[in-house]
Amino acid sequence: MKIHPFYKKGVKIMLMQGLTAVWVILGIVVVIACCILASGLKIALEYERLVIFTLGRYSRTIGPGIVFIWPLIETATKVDLRIITQDIPRQEVMTKDNIPVLANTVVYFKVENPEDAVIKIENYVYAVRQYTQAALRDTFGTMELDEVLGERDKIAQDIRKIVDAETSDWGIDIKGIKIQEMELPSEMKRAFAKQAEAERDKRAAIIKAEGEFQAAKRLTEAAALMSTEPIALQLRTLQTIRDISKDPSEKVVIFMPSGLGKVDDLIKTLKP
Repeated sequence: MKIHPFYKKGVKIMLMQGLTAVWVILGIVVVIACCILASGLKIALEYERLVIFTLGRYSRTIGPGIVFIWPLIETATKVDLRIITQDIPRQEVMTKDNIPVLANTVVYFKVENPEDAVIKIENYVYAVRQYTQAALRDTFGTMELDEVLGERDKIAQDIRKIVDAETSDWGIDIKGIKIQEMELPSEMKRAFAKQAEAERDKRAAIIKAEGEFQAAKRLTEAAALMSTEPIALQLRTLQTIRDISKDPSEKVVIFMPSGLGKVDDLIKTLKP
């Protein structure tokens, strides 16, 4: 049975179309596969690490540089290893003697173990901030106001030790905690201002009394010296008279002591 050339030509066309469709499908599959594989390429910077989970289970921590993870099978969580500066909002804390204080704190921390920071805690930044607030309240509650105002660095060190001991299990290292500002209630500010003013008045009175004491001591020594030298007392009297006589409106009446001696000679000694 002979096949008409028209049918042969139709079969060839169908075969060519089928092959073309296969190649198109293969090309599409290859392109999709390349896109999927390309999505598995990740770039981790020098200060970053990628925590990899394979089918939901932790497998490894990789980075920095260009890394590859299997798409649809593995997932990656990026963790920053730089020191994080977290400002703790101003909050009111009570001291041991029941005085409210507004405190503003800053905490500096760093991720040491990326896998622990991802697996053991949901949001380590939020957790560190909340735990620092709690430690701040607890520490202030064990100290009186005078200690709080005078030992700010010690308080910061105590808070750092408390927070670091708890967050070390999360792979977090607390580098430092600083108490930037402490504000007292307005009535306490007025009380401290009055106390400071009273302290200044006290110091001024002490200094004045000390000066008067030194002056009296010197006058006593001068009087004792003049009592042994009558002529010195007489010379001092004449000096005082001369100082008074500089004002022409003043009139001075002098009763000369009998033991003065030669007054003219003494006056001559006083003339410049």
